[in-house]
Amino acid sequence: MTTKKRILVTGACGSVGSALVERLLENGDTVCAFDQSENGLFRLDQEFSDYSSQLRLFLGDIRDKERLQLAMEGVDVVYHCAALKHVYLSEYNPFEAMQTNIVGTHNVIQASVATEVSRVVLTSSDKSVNPTSTMGASKLLGERLFTSANNFSGKHKTRFASVRFGNVLDSNGSVLQIFRRQIEKGLPLTITATGMTRFFLSMSQAVDLCIEASERMVGGEIFVKNMGSCDIMSLARAVSGKTAFDFTEIGSKPGEKLFEELVTESEAPRTAIDGHLYIVLSDLLDMLSDELKEEYSVYDSMPKLSAPLRSDEQLLSDKEVVEMLETADLLR
Repeated sequence: MTTKKRILVTGACGSVGSALVERLLENGDTVCAFDQSENGLFRLDQEFSDYSSQLRLFLGDIRDKERLQLAMEGVDVVYHCAALKHVYLSEYNPFEAMQTNIVGTHNVIQASVATEVSRVVLTSSDKSVNPTSTMGASKLLGERLFTSANNFSGKHKTRFASVRFGNVLDSNGSVLQIFRRQIEKGLPLTITATGMTRFFLSMSQAVDLCIEASERMVGGEIFVKNMGSCDIMSLARAVSGKTAFDFTEIGSKPGEKLFEELVTESEAPRTAIDGHLYIVLSDLLDMLSDELKEEYSVYDSMPKLSAPLRSDEQLLSDKEVVEMLETADLLR
């Protein structure tokens, strides 16, 4: 972004949220860090003390629409990263997942429209694609809310789009962090299922995707990065290096899938391919304003996907998995 802006990040103390905060501060933007964690905001304040003139700390919960609306006054762009993301915790606490991932997302939409925010980006997950878990279903509905919000906003200037992540390498609670702790303690690695596959992207790539989506969005799209996938054993071998490792197969947790998908069969024909990006176009085009329909013509000349994208197809080799981790500076 060449013009400096006032930007709000929900879930600013989480893995992706805090990485976004850092990038935006480095860009010279004023960043409103919104989170329910007092201690997390304190840590942000300490970590980014060199940017004290640009950083604003907002203690609040996305379940509180009025608090969100106050925090969004004068904001140009919102990155909505706040969510309950752990699959098995959401299975045992489905009502809480609904309150945060669905009701909270609706609150973000309403507050953004009320305060005339220009662009709003939701961070979603490949678990929203043909979901088998409460968390995935809640993120799917969050995507649908964001897509349809472009109709809800009416004559307001606010536009909404989503980004869809695979597994973000080294994020809080990620398998990479679990493997490292087990290796440090000399414990067997816990493998859910040896045939389990996942899509992966680095934290830097996740932040890039968020920013690129906010700059390119027309309204209603889902932006997905072309990312590599691998099986869990390849990742375990890469993290272990030349050291032999033992592992224990512990079985899938409630709601987990053996493979993930980035784009469904029904989405593929309306998914534009533009270099490193897949852009899932809204299936609600007939409901959009004439202005938005006209802007959607930018995608007309782009090729479209011919098949869904699954994590158990075209897997990275062991060497490529190592290179992926080395590029992200995650091999220690």
